This record gives sequence, structure tokens and C-alpha cells, in this order.
Amino acid sequence: MKIAVMSCIHGNYEALNSVLIDIEKQKAEKIFCVGDLVGYGPHPNAVVEQIRSLDIPTVLGCWDEDIVEGLNSCECSYPSLLAEKRGQLAHEWTDREINPETREYLGSLPHTLKEENMCFVHGSPHSNHEYLLPDLDGFLAVERVLSSGADVLFCGHTHVPYVRTLDAGQLLVKVNSLGRENLESNSCIAPLKKIVNVGSVGEPRHGRPNATYVIYDNETGEVNIREIPYNYQLTCEAIINKGLPEIFAWRLARGLEFAEKADDPTHICER
Repeated sequence: MKIAVMSCIHGNYEALNSVLIDIEKQKAEKIFCVGDLVGYGPHPNAVVEQIRSLDIPTVLGCWDEDIVEGLNSCECSYPSLLAEKRGQLAHEWTDREINPETREYLGSLPHTLKEENMCFVHGSPHSNHEYLLPDLDGFLAVERVLSSGADVLFCGHTHVPYVRTLDAGQLLVKVNSLGRENLESNSCIAPLKKIVNVGSVGEPRHGRPNATYVIYDNETGEVNIREIPYNYQLTCEAIINKGLPEIFAWRLARGLEFAEKADDPTHICER
């Protein structure tokens, strides 16, 4: 069965519709979304209405959570004071823009979805706000997948797609007690695991404005990262016309990761 997985739509209705058209062409039998339906983009209500109308299973993203729980519920830091100010402006605009039905729906979303040997999260199984970067320490990467109870962990949050195959090999557990080593030991053979970051539909940061999502074949294990062109200029115009920070249109048009670089990108808000 072909499964489509997408993330980080961020109120970009034009990108979402283009991705949905491509999903239909790929003959995917089921669609999952790993969160961040709102934020940055000019059409949060329309995006949520589309997701709901198609009954797409969706998990809670960090932007979705902040809109429901309040600004900075994640306790992350920002790469700069300027980025923090823009994030606050975007949050306030989105908070005013969304209707009660959208807010109620976002508040109902689960943190995790599971199906067969697959798990779907926004950031990681531990937190919506944790970045599973492609160069994450191998032991930690394996632990994150194992903690999900799945073989394939789908995530988003970073806005940059990648596939990482992890050979857990033989896991040896040793227990020390009162200075006595190897009091108890056990081992098991773990099958290959995968982390699949599906990138971003509405706020790509891989260096191009094209939307990204993933088609996964759960029989063969094949992962196809799809990059979909769309009329991003319409979204950029709407961002500016609706009074959102113009830098959001600028970076959307360029597919940039951040307007400013942080010394430690593992703990910054993606706003």
C-alpha cells in the first residue's frame, strides 16, 4: 500500500492543494499529516478545513500546540531578538485569524499516531519541539525510533526532508549495582529502523520554494521524497496583503531555512 505523509503546511493553501493533486496522481491509498497546519501562512482556516474535509489523520504540531496552549509553550529559544519579535507577531496574527472551529480541532489532535509498524510524530516521540536532525547521534536516533515502538518513524518540524536507515544491530544491556559490573545483562537483535523526515508542504527550507512530502510503500519499504512546484507567488502576496511579516514571503520564495543562523539549531523555535 502506498501511503502519503506530509507536514508543516503552515497556512499555505496553494501548496497544500498542489500536493494533494500530486498525491492523487501517485495513487496513494492513505494520507497522514504530522502537524503544523497553521503559522507563517495566510490561510490557516482554509488549510484546516481541507484537512478535515478529507479526514486526514493528523498529529499536533508545535505551532498548533502554541495556538491552543499559548505563546512559547515550548520554552524554546530564538536565533535572534528580531526572530523572536517576528514569531510573536505571527502568533498574534494567527491567534486572531483562526475561527473557533479551527481552534477546537487543533486542540483535539493527538501527539502520536501509530499504524502497523509505523509511527507518526511532529518533532519526535519525546516532544513536538525536538528536532531529529539528520546528523543526530546514532544511538539517540535508534533510541527515538525504539521508543516509538515502530520500525519506521515519520516526522517533520525541520522543514528539510531526509531518510535515515538505522542498523540497530545487537543491543547489549548491562546493569551495574553497588559497584558490581555485569550484575545482569541481556541482548536482542533489532531489525533495521528508519527515520523519515517528510519536509514541509508550506514552508520549505531545503533551498527551493517547492513543497515536499513523502510517498511510502509499506510492502517494499521504498521511500519517495516528492518535490512539488506550485504558485508560491500567490502565497507570498497573501502574506504581505494580510499584514504578516514580509520576511516570511521573502524566505518562502527562496526556500531558506532561517533568516538568521543560530549557534545551536537543535533548540530554536522554528518561527
